Amino acid sequence: MDWLTSKEKIMWTKQGNIFNEHHAQLPVVDVYSNTYKIYYSTRNKNGCSIPMSISVFKDNLKQYLHPIEINIPLGKPGMFDHYGVMPTDIVTLEDKTKYLYYIGWSLRKDVPFHNTLGLAISKDNGINWEKMSDGPIFNSSYLEPGFVGTAKIFKENNKWTMYYLSCREWTENLEPTYDIKLATSINGIDWIPTNKIIIPLEENEGGIASFQKINNKAWFSVRGKVYYRSNPKESYKIKTATLIGDKWIRDKNVDLDVSQEGWDSEMVAYPYIIKENNNLIMFYNGNNFGKTGIGYATQPIR
Repeated sequence: MDWLTSKEKIMWTKQGNIFNEHHAQLPVVDVYSNTYKIYYSTRNKNGCSIPMSISVFKDNLKQYLHPIEINIPLGKPGMFDHYGVMPTDIVTLEDKTKYLYYIGWSLRKDVPFHNTLGLAISKDNGINWEKMSDGPIFNSSYLEPGFVGTAKIFKENNKWTMYYLSCREWTENLEPTYDIKLATSINGIDWIPTNKIIIPLEENEGGIASFQKINNKAWFSVRGKVYYRSNPKESYKIKTATLIGDKWIRDKNVDLDVSQEGWDSEMVAYPYIIKENNNLIMFYNGNNFGKTGIGYATQPIR
């Protein structure tokens, strides 16, 4: 019975916390022969997001090498990434060149912050990185008037697609409201937003982030509108949708919920899902947007 078409609910099995030495937000996973390299961002003394990575062993995901800072510096004052560099996805090209897409953070006076997407490139299989440019590759425009955030990028032949967080509205309490939209590209650098909503917000929801897709199944984290920072009932939970025809149909149930206690008892957020042998592995953040680190859950493919 195929896991994508089965009506039987297949549950995730939480395997626990992998890493919690410091704040580790938004895991992004690159697959090597014996290890997974997990990119994430921590926060420095000024609250800026700084890119980091750890390598975990495939035969024991709770055994990892010492975390290292990625050599992608914050931008200069006035640049789009002066206040933060936060990895959001990685794509490996045919010649082992790697594209690391990241969220650039900057501060504003009318609203708390603004996000755009930048690109760093590695030509030595992920050892060293260099920013493609001082400016963002995907920014606010008349086609995307708000800000853009977490993104998942797919390359199929010469066609690139991006499922990204699109914020076009803030609440009166200055909380951002965002859904998932689609952008396309011919080279992975120049992106054109389609204005097509892939996963829309439903009643009482305030944000959808970290869209993931394998074939016709999608996962993403969803939160409430206002009190999601302090109320576990409103905090991020991970939900799913299934592609039927050309439309993503959302499952009403929570796919991965908070635990009764422990590192993910208040929030589960920012899934990054890979397929390994006969299992799916979901890496995700727990409480307080990564303050308690990164953990994972598994699900068999039937």
